[in-house]
Amino acid sequence: MMTNIPKFLALSGLDGAGKSTQIQHLVDFYRQMGEIPVIIWARGGYTPLFNALKAGLRRLSGQRLIPPSGRSAARTQAMGSGWKRRLWLSLAIFDLILVYGVQVRWLLWTGRTVICDRYLGDTAIDFALNFSSEAVGEWWMWRFLAWVTPRPAAAFLLLIPVEESQRRSQLKDEPFPDSPEVLAQRLAAYRSRPEFEGWLEIDCRASIEAVRRKIMAGIGVAYEN
Repeated sequence: MMTNIPKFLALSGLDGAGKSTQIQHLVDFYRQMGEIPVIIWARGGYTPLFNALKAGLRRLSGQRLIPPSGRSAARTQAMGSGWKRRLWLSLAIFDLILVYGVQVRWLLWTGRTVICDRYLGDTAIDFALNFSSEAVGEWWMWRFLAWVTPRPAAAFLLLIPVEESQRRSQLKDEPFPDSPEVLAQRLAAYRSRPEFEGWLEIDCRASIEAVRRKIMAGIGVAYEN
């Protein structure tokens, strides 16, 4: 068994770049090495725990307190309230503290292999785009979250042009795709935000096999198709 492969990986990038496909390839590889990796998908406000909390509050309040998921006039109105917006953001950050600062660290401490599907920088981009008036990056809670979030041993930024992201989203029939303008902002943020400093950027217009080879090389494995 190889002992020098990283135990903590993260993949982020634009929608449609192929993160899920490459994560499955990584899972297959680690299983061949005798590992059973844990996949963590986390995005501020949309983790499994946070979604369960929102679902419960919707049932209790008849959707008056929290509107249904997705873009809607009711959701825009709810987030227009300053205290509701700040409460939602605070709970989302606290939830991520539990995910990254507690769950991920515990898994790593117990020797598990962890693969994160998206990471802290994705939430930073979401908050910057959707809640720019709040300057969440300056909140003490966010700074604490950034402090307790461990740095991946290998991290990959999977990117494609905006037009390709749109095309692939249409093929997958995504229910709430970003507009071209938002996708362009996300793409620029992926390349400029400090959270992604040192990540290996991969152009995912290449074939699935070519992207896989680059990822395997990134974890120190010579991959032969």
